[in-house]
Amino acid sequence: MENLIEASASADTSTKTSANTRSVQQIRQSFAVNFQYDVVFTRNTFSLSNNSLIDMLCPIQPTTKLLTVIDQAVEKHHPLLINRLERYCQHHKIQMLPTLSVVGGEACKQDPEIIDQVYQAVEQHAIDRHSYILAIGGGAVIDAIGFAAATAHRGIRLIRMPSTVLGQNDAGVGVKTAVNYHQRKNYIGTFTPPHGVINDFNLLISLCERDKRAGIAEAIKVALIKDKAFFSQLCADSQALAKFEAKAMENMIIKGAAWHLNHIATSGDAFEFGSARPLDFGHWAAHKLEELSKHELRHGEAVAIGIAMDSIYSQLIGNISQYQLEQILNLLIELGFDLQPQALQLLDIKQALNEFREHLGGKLCITLLDDIGQGVEVNHIDESLMLKAVGILKQLTVEQECALAS
Repeated sequence: MENLIEASASADTSTKTSANTRSVQQIRQSFAVNFQYDVVFTRNTFSLSNNSLIDMLCPIQPTTKLLTVIDQAVEKHHPLLINRLERYCQHHKIQMLPTLSVVGGEACKQDPEIIDQVYQAVEQHAIDRHSYILAIGGGAVIDAIGFAAATAHRGIRLIRMPSTVLGQNDAGVGVKTAVNYHQRKNYIGTFTPPHGVINDFNLLISLCERDKRAGIAEAIKVALIKDKAFFSQLCADSQALAKFEAKAMENMIIKGAAWHLNHIATSGDAFEFGSARPLDFGHWAAHKLEELSKHELRHGEAVAIGIAMDSIYSQLIGNISQYQLEQILNLLIELGFDLQPQALQLLDIKQALNEFREHLGGKLCITLLDDIGQGVEVNHIDESLMLKAVGILKQLTVEQECALAS
């Protein structure tokens, strides 16, 4: 064994001398792993002529199994979906296992029994790492089932099928999985890329207006920190987006997802080993607001408030102009976001920043705006100035809502 170690790692083995003159042998291990997965935008995924799913499962082997976990809300609004999936699997000779139906929303991420249901199914049906779990549902279900898939057998191939706007343009296309713990959002999780993502626009039809609107916040976020032209397009399409018109919504989803994927591929820190998280613009307050509202606030609704707060703060420190700030706030209000929820009155800025610092790994790094379309990371927030930003938010909301209504 010693000869094997010396031979395989001789180029990277060094000898150090410590204070007590004893030699220390060191092997520095280094390797790279290439991740690749497809994000498909389609309709009628389980139509026999649609190859989106079967292409992700190929090559089908005799031992290949498919475990489907579906959000109860999706199952309720699309009662024929599982029947169509069964016919699809039969047609393509896919071994489909009994479907698991789970509660959606943050309740899914709060309940450890849901994760255990997946583990039990993996054990009962002898699902191995060459089989697949198909998660159909909102961002919370995608997160929770993704965590279960990532930790069963140290990783079972996961295909995500997000059913919400937020899931399709943000949460469902990235590399994170998570569940909540002791009311702390995303406290337990992994960085695990999916095997593939299918964004079926037909799943969005049955969403309520709040869920449709909430997903737009993540597109606004990524436009503000990445793409000025995209933000201008969102402003130009604001009336169509406020009415949830299909063309405007689908363009927004595709562009938002593309920027999310671009950041993962090009940031140099896909698994967030550092403290900078540009895609978390507006999130330090959003996470806390969700908790304070006992998750009555949708994630996207809380993000919209966080975007408003951090945009005002960015203007107060001179990074963006008053006109640019008004563009941002007008867009949020015109789309129908409530920027004054009750939870905002309960927000302790110092506590929220400290908890976000812990979430980041000990060093505070907050993304602000340096311009529309350009984010900047800062390591300090003036708490008194942020408190002023919250006060301005309350005042501006009333004034602008009146102006927009007139």
